[in-house]
Amino acid sequence: MAQCFDNTDREVLVGSQVRLLQLSPAFLKSLPDDELAEVSSMIGEIFEVYEIDQYGCAWVEKGWNFPDTGQFMGHSLGLESHEMELVDGPAL
Repeated sequence: MAQCFDNTDREVLVGSQVRLLQLSPAFLKSLPDDELAEVSSMIGEIFEVYEIDQYGCAWVEKGWNFPDTGQFMGHSLGLESHEMELVDGPAL
């Protein structure tokens, strides 16, 4: 498994809490209009890292329920170091 670090070079592990600081403008532009608001709303929120991939990206996820339509939307994002800040290490 690759090592993963936040924007200040602190190590991020599975179970760590990270704040999503930013997302690439190119990535945001690539999203369909109906997903852009939800994904953009993730910026500034804190997430638990559920996976570190072979490239050193920390994976986080969020889901939204839309009771009026009965739909559910979820997104998983692989964050690079400059996109996140470690808030707390993994729970022991």
